[in-house]
Amino acid sequence: AIFQCPPSSIRELELQLENAFELRFGRRVDTIVRGATSFKRLVRENPFPKESERDGARTIVRIMPHPPNKDVLAALRPYATQAERVKIVGSDLWVHFKGDPNRSSLLRVLASKRLGIGTMRNWNTVRRLGAMLDDVPG
Repeated sequence: AIFQCPPSSIRELELQLENAFELRFGRRVDTIVRGATSFKRLVRENPFPKESERDGARTIVRIMPHPPNKDVLAALRPYATQAERVKIVGSDLWVHFKGDPNRSSLLRVLASKRLGIGTMRNWNTVRRLGAMLDDVPG
């Protein structure tokens, strides 16, 4: 979601959204907020730009609030059995799938809680969200 709000700290905004979700739906859900500047940087720093332009559904980013453990790449390597490539950029994990992501063991591991709080989006979605921010300062 993209929205405009009065200035506040990112963590404060995350807590407000988590509390509102819990009040409305009766369940607490971890929320990750990125400011426009941070999200634009995420778009610019895609480590697989050529591959993403060819097929945006085969490049995904796992957006996380904190950088992953330094050992995460080694832990993911056994699941990358279809020539997937994984890179850490800032606090996010980027993956390019040579084949169909839905057939990859790596995708299931990325979606699990074992990597901590995070959400995945493919390049098509990230690119569209970034385009919505073109007129936003930052």
